[in-house]
Amino acid sequence: MVYYFKSEGVSEDVNFPVSLFMGKHKEENEDLIKWGLPTDFHVDNLSSAHVYLRLPEEWTWDNIPQEILIDCAQLTKANSIQGNKQDNITVIYTPWSNLHKTNGMVTGQVGFKKANLVKKVHIPVRVNAIVNRLNKTKVESFPDLQKERLEYDKEQKRLEIENRQKRAKEEKRVERERKQLKYQKDHAYDDLFSEESIRHSNNQDNENAEDDFW
Repeated sequence: MVYYFKSEGVSEDVNFPVSLFMGKHKEENEDLIKWGLPTDFHVDNLSSAHVYLRLPEEWTWDNIPQEILIDCAQLTKANSIQGNKQDNITVIYTPWSNLHKTNGMVTGQVGFKKANLVKKVHIPVRVNAIVNRLNKTKVESFPDLQKERLEYDKEQKRLEIENRQKRAKEEKRVERERKQLKYQKDHAYDDLFSEESIRHSNNQDNENAEDDFW
């Protein structure tokens, strides 16, 4: 079972709900670790639930709004037996792709591939208003995490092909315009020296010359 929550933040920059979720037990955490797409949060140096954030497309790992980070960290603290009782704890978070699981780790335990991709959020105290707001949105579900991941990978591949085709089309357009401009530049004076232009110019000179004698 997976618990889903909705976080809307508190600023004008976040005016739509984003999805937070966590496994009910450490066994579910194993599936989330294996098939996840999101960002992972858990309490530093203490046992806790792993809370995941599904990043909207327009967000990146480096620009997650602070209020969303606080929501994730407060939810993580609230679901740690030890951390929930302590003040001044640190919640660490990292991209899902940075999670590292080895055969020697116990169920639900996870490490990191790169330490420099692990960030921290300091939580002085539990804020019940935040935890209660999130709990009101809680929904229990039994998702097929493997299927979701495979569908996600399929969609990402489709988007990659689509973007590659768009880039190729744009490159062809730019190259075509470049060649056209070069042609216009190279042939800008072609008409000036054409046989017809020269003949026309000579006729005009003769007519003007006759006029001068009258």
